[in-house]
Amino acid sequence: MELIARSAAQRAALAVSAEPLVSKTASLDRVVGYVRNNPVIAAVAVGAFALLGPRRIWDLGARAITLYTLLRR
Repeated sequence: MELIARSAAQRAALAVSAEPLVSKTASLDRVVGYVRNNPVIAAVAVGAFALLGPRRIWDLGARAITLYTLLRR
């Protein structure tokens, strides 16, 4: 009986310590699910990355985020 109680306590502690990781992977899981449901968008993103390169993608992304935050206000 003591072993069962100790095991339950360890499972509870493990669940509490893994919560930050679970919440971060939940957002990644949503992105992966979206990509699986929309393969054309994934293909366009990969094509843009291949044609423009990572540096250009980061520059355009930074400009888009800045524009979005300005227009959102």
